[in-house]
Amino acid sequence: MVMGVAGVLLGLLAGWIIGSQQAPGIRAEPVTAAPSQQAATGSQPQQQAPPALDEKRAAELKAAAESAPTDATARVRLGDLYFDSGRFEDAVKWYKDALAINPRDVNASTDLGIAYYYMNQPDRALEQFDKSLAVEPTHSKTLLNIGIVRAFGKQDLDGAAKAWERVLEVAPGSDEAVRAKQGLDGLKSGHGDAGRGATPKPDGSSN
Repeated sequence: MVMGVAGVLLGLLAGWIIGSQQAPGIRAEPVTAAPSQQAATGSQPQQQAPPALDEKRAAELKAAAESAPTDATARVRLGDLYFDSGRFEDAVKWYKDALAINPRDVNASTDLGIAYYYMNQPDRALEQFDKSLAVEPTHSKTLLNIGIVRAFGKQDLDGAAKAWERVLEVAPGSDEAVRAKQGLDGLKSGHGDAGRGATPKPDGSSN
């Protein structure tokens, strides 16, 4: 039954693991594998042909980071650059460096969690998302991604439903709420018991 629901959700949610940064040119949404491929393998989304790393831009940002040891911005942008090129281990390094300088950057924290997910580390991703929620309990992109990782990385459909219900509660009318609603509809159509009785905690925790 779980695999059947996963097939329904994959058709809805492909490409939904999204970064938190919104400034043009900083982040792009990862491109995921075709839904049929994911449903057949039961695997997490995989990137397809990410763009080559812009070596010149990377060198510029590294120079900026080295010249400003307490500036997190260049480090976040390096993380974004490596992420978009599919070099997740490098992205993790730079996001962690940025968070060491500014641990309250919820966007960088969530992007770090997404990078962990693409490295096939869903538990670590969820731990990082919890850190994001500790900073901003109603961060809708974090909550949306918690649902995705719980659904696909952990096959925890109740947990996914709970996270998406929280998105609807804290960010009604947002793009994230639209996606969360579609995910919940997919769960209901494939497995009517998923999420039944799951009441989000006031603090926004996914647990």
